Amino acid sequence: MKKILLVEDDPNLGLLLQDYLQLKGKFDVILCKDGEEGLRTFTKHTFDLLILDVMMPKKDGFTLGKDIRKINAHVPIIFATAKGMIEDKTMAFNLGGDDYITKPFRIEELLLRINALLKRTSNSEKHEEEKQTRFKLGHYTFDYTSQIITIGEAQQKLSTKEAELLRLLCIRKNEVLTREEALLNIWHDDNYFNGRSMDVFLSKIRKYLKDDPSVEIINVHGRGYKLLIN
Repeated sequence: MKKILLVEDDPNLGLLLQDYLQLKGKFDVILCKDGEEGLRTFTKHTFDLLILDVMMPKKDGFTLGKDIRKINAHVPIIFATAKGMIEDKTMAFNLGGDDYITKPFRIEELLLRINALLKRTSNSEKHEEEKQTRFKLGHYTFDYTSQIITIGEAQQKLSTKEAELLRLLCIRKNEVLTREEALLNIWHDDNYFNGRSMDVFLSKIRKYLKDDPSVEIINVHGRGYKLLIN
């Protein structure tokens, strides 16, 4: 469940937005009534997106956004305000805002903007992950380029297929890697014989990782595999 920080000084509007986004958007929404409370809350939790009212007591939304950008340069921010002047919109984007919505607005439109921002952020993070070549797996380090797993002073050289399979599992860490995706990415064919070959490679990888019980590759019945790191 994605987590949203909503900072809005109008209690009625704040509760309305919180209830709607939790019900319709299936988000976990934390509501704060002013900028100072919003900043304190932001430093205590990890959020996927922020909605900041601009006109607030104690600390306005633009100042709050500026303070947040000093802490986190990437979390998506939507500014919400009754001001529709181009100067205010320019200020919002110059401060690192990702979107701007003018009051009064339809809650359905806000939800559409949230989903679009989260999708864009997710795709960007996925792209960065897919370029990654070095992974930390519990006490292990896996270097895809050299095809070596290291734990302490011990090293294990992997075959090319083993390295490709482990890298896909790392990219999908704590998520399901389907058999079809793995077979098509590595063998370019999801036939029965390649599937049996992949099972052999998975067994070997499990043995390579057996010295750290916090690292586990489990079978997900009827779907594929999941690399778990506890």
